Amino acid sequence: MTDLDGTLLNNDQQVSAQNYQLLQTLQENSIVTVIATGRSPFSFRRVIPADFPIDYLVFSSGAGIMNYRTGEIIYSQNLPGDQVLAIALKLHGMRQPFKVLAAVPDNHHYVYYDNGNLHSDFLRRMENYRGFEKPISFDPPNFGEACQFLIILPPDPPRFEYLKSQFEGVKVIRATSPIDHQSIWMEIYHEDVSKGKAIAWLGNRLKINKEEIVGVGNDYNDIDLLDYAGHSFVVSNAPEELKADYQVVSSNNESGFSEAVLSLPCSQLLLKSTK
Repeated sequence: MTDLDGTLLNNDQQVSAQNYQLLQTLQENSIVTVIATGRSPFSFRRVIPADFPIDYLVFSSGAGIMNYRTGEIIYSQNLPGDQVLAIALKLHGMRQPFKVLAAVPDNHHYVYYDNGNLHSDFLRRMENYRGFEKPISFDPPNFGEACQFLIILPPDPPRFEYLKSQFEGVKVIRATSPIDHQSIWMEIYHEDVSKGKAIAWLGNRLKINKEEIVGVGNDYNDIDLLDYAGHSFVVSNAPEELKADYQVVSSNNESGFSEAVLSLPCSQLLLKSTK
């Protein structure tokens, strides 16, 4: 299992020939292949084709799982409407800009609150999803059940930790901005959402033990999957604090995913077949 942005994708948003070939070889050897990403299905399809050699897509940081071969969503976890309303009112009262992304699988649609001082990432993401946005309304609410909240902050970890402490009974995930690569994207999900829990659910469904799972990531929103997987790696472009906790392989620009998989003793036959 691999993360996408900053892990499987290089800085040009491409999958290297080596990584692609290895994914094909894994499938030919009946090894389950999974991408676990913070992207929604809509966003994922912008960079990955429908015939890409994976079996499952864990999307929106674990809020949903898709059988990639059939397109069927086999698992989803959304925030209930009353909880969404309470969080939105609290953020509005703090004058903190935010986006509420619609329930899976339509979570490329969203409503947003503008305090008049929007972060540049906030605006650039709106441009990327032009036509899917609406200003938020509370009377009556123009939102209900939701996949997540998205809050974009400057690179200020104490600010993130303070905001995180204001919300209970939810899962708050920190991710590094895929746009400016510095800002903090704070994501609020149902309390049972994480890449690790999604992989645990999928592993149970497929009768695969965690000791048989290889996880490769690059950012804070990968920690749950890295802690769950029996074999965990981060690419060398990961933050220093993650590299201190997990085995490090080459960067996303140097096919670090392939290096991680092929470093395992059981992968020697695969190594021979990819030469």
